[in-house]
Amino acid sequence: MAGATVLKGFLGYGCKAHIHTAKLLELSEDLPIVVEIVDTEAKIKTLLPKLDLMVKEGLVTLEKVHVILYRAQTKKA
Repeated sequence: MAGATVLKGFLGYGCKAHIHTAKLLELSEDLPIVVEIVDTEAKIKTLLPKLDLMVKEGLVTLEKVHVILYRAQTKKA
């Protein structure tokens, strides 16, 4: 993938009407996360079957975006 960002939530409201939260003295394995992936439509479509095997519960949305500016870091010699 050309780029990805992972955001970890500390509180979420699940599809079964349960609030999931991070408590100081408890470990929670059901906290919300958001993974944003940027690439061509063709490459993302090849990822979807693999993602379906990995994610047991979740929501996947596909959005068209217009990238205004992208600057890759170049190494200086």
